[in-house]
Amino acid sequence: MASSISFIGSSLVHGRYASTSTAHSIPLQQLHFHHHLPVSSLRPQQAAPLSFSSSVQGLSSHAVIEKKGCPPLLAVRHLTGSLTRSEGLRFAVVVARFNEIVTKLLLEGALDTFKKYSVKEEDIDVVWVPGSFEIGVVAQKLGKSGKYHSVLCIGAVIRGDTSHYDAVANSVASGVLSAGLGSGVPCIFGVLTCDDMEQALNRAGGKAGNKGSEAALTAIEMASLFEHHLQ
Repeated sequence: MASSISFIGSSLVHGRYASTSTAHSIPLQQLHFHHHLPVSSLRPQQAAPLSFSSSVQGLSSHAVIEKKGCPPLLAVRHLTGSLTRSEGLRFAVVVARFNEIVTKLLLEGALDTFKKYSVKEEDIDVVWVPGSFEIGVVAQKLGKSGKYHSVLCIGAVIRGDTSHYDAVANSVASGVLSAGLGSGVPCIFGVLTCDDMEQALNRAGGKAGNKGSEAALTAIEMASLFEHHLQ
């Protein structure tokens, strides 16, 4: 007697377990299988679980046949931070004073975004440092203090006529990363690295948007993720 596989929705299961009202039987020889047990070993009286995937005329699917009486497999959990669960979250913002014409605009964008997403003003501390190079060490100190759920780092490094730009830009990126790893608190990189002042202003509220605002969104999401899922 020819065996068949029944197709239900997007899953393929052995004909014994399919609902005859919704199943479509397909001869075994028309299917290509990748399975844990040989097809010849599929017998209704066997209780061993079987998992297989198949492709039929370009359609791929996956099904798991479980042992009767066993609980179903748990679904995969997806953990993500929330922009709407900001109650009780505290933030520090480290801002470089160098290129202040740019960093003040970035800060304003960040503070407006915090307010928009219901972060209270009393839950935000702004710390000014001389330049972007000093951001990393201060961010790590704030992270280790245990007072904040996320530290947002804001600065602007603009290319000049010397290689100083490359040294500072690389050091800032490395410093912010090290601050987060060393403190265990998310330290968000909101530092612009631009070729000229025009590019910087375009990213501080100009036609390219406000990167300070975008960094604040990241800070909220990461703070929520750590507080609600990764404790």
